[in-house]
Amino acid sequence: MREETALSEFGKKVQHVRNERKISQEKLAELSELDRTYISSVERGQRNISILNIIKIADALGVTASSLLEDLGGCNE
Repeated sequence: MREETALSEFGKKVQHVRNERKISQEKLAELSELDRTYISSVERGQRNISILNIIKIADALGVTASSLLEDLGGCNE
């Protein structure tokens, strides 16, 4: 299913950037003012999160929200 793939790809991207920056899930949760279990479920592709939470996570990671969404769910699918 296209939606599940997009959520999974988004979660993997968040996790990749978080790991690159050597930030734990706990620290990302603190920086983004979200719960650690919420961050975990995002990274596992189990949440269809809001734009506001995407922005919070991007800000906490020091990247743009658009960079986290880039190349997800292309037009040809």
